[in-house]
Amino acid sequence: MSARPPITKRPLDGITVVGLEQAISAPLCTRHLADLGARVIKVENPGFGDSTRHYDTVVGGMSAHFVWLNHGKESVTLDLKGEADLGVLNRILETTDVIVSNLAPGALGRLGLGTEELAQRFPRLIIVDISGYGTGGPLDHKRAYDLLIQSEGGSCAITGTPGHPAKPGIPAADIGTALYAYSSILAALYDREKTGRGTVIPIAMLDTVAEMMGFALNGYIHGGAEPEPVGMGSPMIAPYGAYPTADDQTAVLGTTNDREWSRLATMIGRPELAADPRYAHNDDRVRERAALDAVVGEWCAQRGLADIQKLADEAGIGNARLNNVADLVEHPQLAERDRWRDIGTPSGPVPALKHPALARDWEVRSGSVPALGEHTDAVRAEFGSR
Repeated sequence: MSARPPITKRPLDGITVVGLEQAISAPLCTRHLADLGARVIKVENPGFGDSTRHYDTVVGGMSAHFVWLNHGKESVTLDLKGEADLGVLNRILETTDVIVSNLAPGALGRLGLGTEELAQRFPRLIIVDISGYGTGGPLDHKRAYDLLIQSEGGSCAITGTPGHPAKPGIPAADIGTALYAYSSILAALYDREKTGRGTVIPIAMLDTVAEMMGFALNGYIHGGAEPEPVGMGSPMIAPYGAYPTADDQTAVLGTTNDREWSRLATMIGRPELAADPRYAHNDDRVRERAALDAVVGEWCAQRGLADIQKLADEAGIGNARLNNVADLVEHPQLAERDRWRDIGTPSGPVPALKHPALARDWEVRSGSVPALGEHTDAVRAEFGSR
């Protein structure tokens, strides 16, 4: 019996999304929707556009951020302070399924596009309003960038080393917010199929970071102790960290339960440590982190990375190599699993990663990065005066 031929489809074909967006959180959300087939109309200010367009010129004259976040979209420049262009946007919204915005606090309301007004005028519209701090409270008027939100949300205080807090290199507040927005839109589209109604989804970046701080919050609420940052490790688990090797690389090893700790102790030739009551449970080992890191570090310093990883795999111990960005670009796990594709840009095709979560029979769109206002004339013609 012959195998069933693959079915290729884009699950969001026929869905139209408007992005009143800039920076990272909303653009990443809408780019994932575009990957899955949605038509995404990105509305930008004439002459300047999304601020991330101008961060650098490293990708053939375009910025690394903008290329990452905006392929597969149409760029339309509209002056929303002018009556004519605001009229164009309102006509676009008549046939739009989702609008995603992360503009400055109050910007939409000043244009007559506040969430309540939109919900009343367009009852099937799914309205996602991304802000830094939400509506209400003493900070709702403030601008919000990833560093600011991570600072307010406490994540910088548990990153870095004691006395030296650090912002994670990945913009975790922006990306986490984008993914909550993306997943909530998919849920809202499903809900609309049942009810026929759209909805308003307010998402605050601070709420996202607070959720991501869950283990630290619980630890403080119930234990009363501030987690202490430990650099390459976790304040809540030990031994769990990065250790230099004999061949000038860095092995990353970790244990997450008492059974793994017993296997690790045996692997490094110190099985008696597993029976030592000072290290019996994870909270005991966290208190003795420095002593255990010294023991594991000494063992790693006498061996090459390949030998360490082979022994760790055989013992069932989680392990990794500390890579840099260049290593990730050449990572064989990405290459052999065909995780790269080409996307278009005004200066030619460039590599980009595929959407991380695709069903086996979904086709991903590999659209192009738009030049500023590239699709303005076509969209004006499509949604002109009626």
